[in-house]
Amino acid sequence: LDGYPFLGQRVIDDMIVDFVCRKTKLVIEVDGGQHDQRRQADAARTRRLNRAGYRVLRFWNNEVILNTQAVLETIDQTLIEQDLQQANEPPQRRPKTHNQ
Repeated sequence: LDGYPFLGQRVIDDMIVDFVCRKTKLVIEVDGGQHDQRRQADAARTRRLNRAGYRVLRFWNNEVILNTQAVLETIDQTLIEQDLQQANEPPQRRPKTHNQ
């Protein structure tokens, strides 16, 4: 994840997220056992973050602990895909001003 500055426990749109890379607008959420009962709330939270322009990856706490390498590979692959997608997007046009 070199070159991608992730910050922990940051506020986005009045919500505290576990980790965020603002450069790529990627949010990582690590869910504990209590989140099994919060599926609808988590889905609404993800939709809200998506509307704010963030992509959300969710992992179970035990995945992070027991299979850290696979979690890191998933995050890394997502970052690569996002970089490729951004590279293929046409440049945004700047709005014309009165002087143009």
